[in-house]
Amino acid sequence: MTRIRNDLFDPKEGLDRGRPFWVEALWYTLKCLLFLPAWPVPSKLKCAILRFFGAKVGRGVVIKPRVNIHLPWKLAIGDFTWIGEEVFILNLEPVTIGAHCCISQRAFLCTGNHDYRRLDMPYRNQPIRIEDGAWVGAQVFVAPGVTVGSEAVVLAGSVVAGNVVPGMVCSGNPCRPRRPRWAQDLRSEHMLGDSCEHEIC
Repeated sequence: MTRIRNDLFDPKEGLDRGRPFWVEALWYTLKCLLFLPAWPVPSKLKCAILRFFGAKVGRGVVIKPRVNIHLPWKLAIGDFTWIGEEVFILNLEPVTIGAHCCISQRAFLCTGNHDYRRLDMPYRNQPIRIEDGAWVGAQVFVAPGVTVGSEAVVLAGSVVAGNVVPGMVCSGNPCRPRRPRWAQDLRSEHMLGDSCEHEIC
């Protein structure tokens, strides 16, 4: 027998959904029709819908097909940012994405968590912040409470459980800094380790 009691879980503890049920139901309907399918719905239309539901969306934002946004009123996206195909933004808490960012295919920004130290597994959610000019690569997992620093690059498939240093190329599980992003910040070939020519985002 397990000590865990999922039957005692209270979905209202530690979570403010932010809108009435009917608003969330309307959003889910439009999401299923216009955001989750593969057909190329114009980004301008999708941005307008997100703004209607309370998201803060800047100019020139590109949102590819099959993007899954949980609660748009808890989302902010800066100017000229790209959101790639099949990105999942589980924003039970606010997700803030800066200007000129790239969130690549199948990246998962996950603000949701549970407290495994308690038998009833209550929510333990935290916000996520992606700062200006950062690139989150394909199939990267970004954990609750993380800040990805300005102009940082997180390489494909990484698991980001802690804050990412600004201006650094980072990778791995757990994700760690590997080298500066910009050539003028490189001090020596010895510091760099492996060549970056085969790195993938």
